[in-house]
Amino acid sequence: MAHTAAPTAVPAAPLTLPVKAILPWAVFFGILMLALIYFVGAEQGATSLISGASVHEWVHDGRHLLGFPCH
Repeated sequence: MAHTAAPTAVPAAPLTLPVKAILPWAVFFGILMLALIYFVGAEQGATSLISGASVHEWVHDGRHLLGFPCH
C-alpha cells in the first residue's frame, strides 16, 4: 500500500481592504455616534434642539449608566 503525501498547507494571505471601501462607512458610523452621544449627553436645557422633555425621558437611564448628570 503506497502512501500519498499530504498536501502542504499554503499560508493564507492577510485580508486587505482598501481605504476607499471603509471610509464611507467610517464617516457614517462616526456621525451616527456623535448624534447618539449628543442626544444622550447634552439634549436638555440651553442646548436643546427638541423642545419638551420627551428625549430626556427616553435616554434618562442611559445618561446615568454613562455617567452624565441630568438632575
